[in-house]
Amino acid sequence: MAKSSVRILVVDNFEPFRRLVCSILQSKLELRTIVEASNGVDAIELARVLQPDLILLDIGLPKLDGIEAARRIRELAPRSKILFVSQESSLDVVHAAFRAGASGYVVKMDAGSELPTAVRAVLRGEMFVGSRFEDRVFTEASAEPTVGGSRGNNVLRLPQKQNLERPHRHEAGFYSNNASLLDDLTQFIGTALKAGKAAIVVATESHRNSLLPRLQAHGVDLTAAIEQGRYVSVDAAETLSTFMLNGMPDPVRFLNLFGNLIETADPAKGEQVRVAVFGEGAHLLWAQGNAEAAIQVETLTNQIASSYDVGILCGYSLASVQGGLDGQILQQICAAHSAVHSQ
Repeated sequence: MAKSSVRILVVDNFEPFRRLVCSILQSKLELRTIVEASNGVDAIELARVLQPDLILLDIGLPKLDGIEAARRIRELAPRSKILFVSQESSLDVVHAAFRAGASGYVVKMDAGSELPTAVRAVLRGEMFVGSRFEDRVFTEASAEPTVGGSRGNNVLRLPQKQNLERPHRHEAGFYSNNASLLDDLTQFIGTALKAGKAAIVVATESHRNSLLPRLQAHGVDLTAAIEQGRYVSVDAAETLSTFMLNGMPDPVRFLNLFGNLIETADPAKGEQVRVAVFGEGAHLLWAQGNAEAAIQVETLTNQIASSYDVGILCGYSLASVQGGLDGQILQQICAAHSAVHSQ
C-alpha cells in the first residue's frame, strides 16, 4: 500500500498528544492523510464514514471508552486496523484491548520509540506488542497470555530494552489550567512533607503563593517543615538567571545549584531519603520561545535524577507556550522524562 494512500484516524482526548502522534506519523513515516477525534463516539462515526486503514485509539476517552469503541468499530469498519496507544499498562487492560479487536498495543510512555515500528507492523497485517510485554503474547482469541507462540498470528516484538524504567522518577505534567497544576502540585509536595521527607519548589511567584494555603489545607505542618529545612521554595525566573549563560543553561552552574539545594533540604543529611522536586524552569524557557534551552534543562535534570534519590515533577502550562505546541519539541520534551501525564 503506497504511503500517500494510507488513511489514519488518531483518537485521543489530549490535543498535545494527538499533535505528537501526528508529528511522528508525518515526520518518520511520511503519512499525510490523518484525521483526528477526541472522544469515542466521534471515533465510531469517523471510522464508519472514512473506513481508515489504521486507527490509533486511546482507552480513557470521554463519552465512550476506547475498548467499547473498538468493539463497535470492528462491526462498522471491519477492514480498519486498530492500534491502541494508551497510558494503561495493566495486562488485564491489554488483554481486553486485543479481545476487542486490536492489532497492536503501545504504552504512551513508549510512543516516541515504539510507535513508528508498531504502525509499520500493523499496516503489514502483523500484530504488535511493545518491549515492556516481552514475555507475553496477546491474541484476540485468547483471554490468557500465550508465552512462546502466537496461535497463527505474526507477532512483531521490539528487542528488549535495557533500563526500560528509569530508576529515579522524572515526570512531566501538562496542565490545561492553573487549578489542575496546583491540585497536582499540592498532592505531590504535600505527600512528601507529610511523610517526613523534603520538598523543593522552583515555581513562579503566583504558584508558590497559591501553594501555601493548599498545603496547609492538605494537613501539612508548614511551620515545622520550614524550621526543619525540609521545605524550600524559590522563584523559577530568579533561579534560571543563576545558571543561564548566553541563552543556554550552563551545566556546571545547573548541577551545582540543584545539588546544593537537594543536599541542604535532605532531612537525613546524606542518607537515602527521597526529596520531591517540582520545577517550572523548563516551561518558562519554552514559553519564552527558547525550546532548545528547555530541552537541555530537562536533559541536565536527568543527571540530577541519576545522582540523587529524588522524585522530580516538571510542570508545563499549556496555555502559555509561545507559538503553540510544536510536535517535534513536545516529542523531545516527553522523551526526556520517565513518565508524562496531563490534566
